[in-house]
Amino acid sequence: MRIITDYEQVDPLHRGASAAIGNFDGVHLGHQSVIALARDAAPHAPLGVVTFEPHPRIFFAPDAPPFRLMSSAARASRLAKLGVDTLFELPFNADLAALSPFDFAQAVLKNGLGLSHVVVGADFCFGKARKGTASDLVRFGTELGFDVTIAPLMKSSTQTVSSTAIRAALSDARPRDAAAMLGHWHRIEGPVIGGERRGRTLGYPTANMSIEGLHPPAFGVYAVLVDVLDGPHTGSYHGVASLGVRPMFGENRANLETFIFDFTGDLYGANLSIGLVEHLRGEEKFDGLEQLITQMDADSARARTILAAL
Repeated sequence: MRIITDYEQVDPLHRGASAAIGNFDGVHLGHQSVIALARDAAPHAPLGVVTFEPHPRIFFAPDAPPFRLMSSAARASRLAKLGVDTLFELPFNADLAALSPFDFAQAVLKNGLGLSHVVVGADFCFGKARKGTASDLVRFGTELGFDVTIAPLMKSSTQTVSSTAIRAALSDARPRDAAAMLGHWHRIEGPVIGGERRGRTLGYPTANMSIEGLHPPAFGVYAVLVDVLDGPHTGSYHGVASLGVRPMFGENRANLETFIFDFTGDLYGANLSIGLVEHLRGEEKFDGLEQLITQMDADSARARTILAAL
């Protein structure tokens, strides 16, 4: 999958795509249906996705609490797995935000990217002050010479599938409900960073990862699926992870610490993808290390049972 970041510098070979447009945070089932429509609408055209970096919400409210379900790198990886040929990852800046809906359609979608077909969700808004609607885009497409398909919103058994609903499920310690809307386990991806190495002295060495910039799921202990994405230990494993601020040791910056079952080796600097399967318990502060180790033993045993049943 190629990634193009400048809509004014698109090679003629990469024009003519049938593309889905949106932020695609989480790449959930609704997003996947929009992408599938783009593929089916023009099966002989390259399949594209048009998205923005940073997320427009971050541009307009940079000091708001983190809300993203995934980093741009994780999003690109997920889109590549769906068979997307070209990711148009457009820098969202003041100039782009100032474009009127029609100017966005003309300058970016038609003249810049040269799209042949566009697919958007029914709730899609675009252009300055988000004044453009999906219906407006249909009208602009007719005028400018590209086709537009409006995808209906997808619903689960109880609610519309959305990034907002997925965030709520994760905040409520319901990772399986989030997975049902995502179509995959919610994953936290990134490099292993240096830690305090306390886990080694407890018999539970962990791979530590930052969650900075991401929506924080409910703190506590999870049964997890672990993918080591690069390095000599590349592969898939089971494990148990602690997400939070480590109150036992007076920490205040949240991170993810994962103990990988039956694993030996150095993972510093390797990129990991941690899939949250089940929330085992909330974050706790114990009276001493012996009590902590006893609880970690119980958490590990329970996680092994849960993961073995998948």
